[in-house]
Amino acid sequence: MRIFGLTGGIASGKSVVLEVFRHEGVATVDADEIARLVVAPGSDGLRAIVDAFGENVRAPDGSLDRKRVAEIVFSDPSARRRLNAIIHPRVAAASQERFAALEKEGVSLGCYDAALLVENGLADAFRPLVVVAAPRALQKARLRARDGLSAEEADARLDAQAPLEAKVAAADVVIWNDADLPTLEARAKDALAEVRRRIGG
Repeated sequence: MRIFGLTGGIASGKSVVLEVFRHEGVATVDADEIARLVVAPGSDGLRAIVDAFGENVRAPDGSLDRKRVAEIVFSDPSARRRLNAIIHPRVAAASQERFAALEKEGVSLGCYDAALLVENGLADAFRPLVVVAAPRALQKARLRARDGLSAEEADARLDAQAPLEAKVAAADVVIWNDADLPTLEARAKDALAEVRRRIGG
């Protein structure tokens, strides 16, 4: 099985692209989805986060209070590193299990969607790498509208990721999301065709 990577900045339109890939018959493994599972109520991931940051990061229903965690880690790089050290190994292990299951099913082409592939030095493990790119001003506007953030909060989240230029430089295929939804979907299909061409089918 060949697995290619999909990444992009926060609020860049990566989820839309992933949905196009799925619609076009590509098996997908979504790191964000797995990240939610590894910190689900009752998980050792949630227990490790509570141990590291205190009971106040647990919501009344016992789940992880993501808003509270975000407030802590996006204003403190050392806290963000501690959180990543808890989550990333668990996501990597669970992702490998998904890849193995897909291969057992006879899947020939898979896509690994992860926001921090470039930051974590994993770009070369998932070639060809597709990057969804959007101008920072557009990302910021989408982020504020989507999550109800202040300008400062949106900037903090954007600054926590690698600069757009670094992601684009690491890419084999770039999808620019600077127009409307139908344009993004068409570009995603073109990008997938290029990925298939590069891996030979």
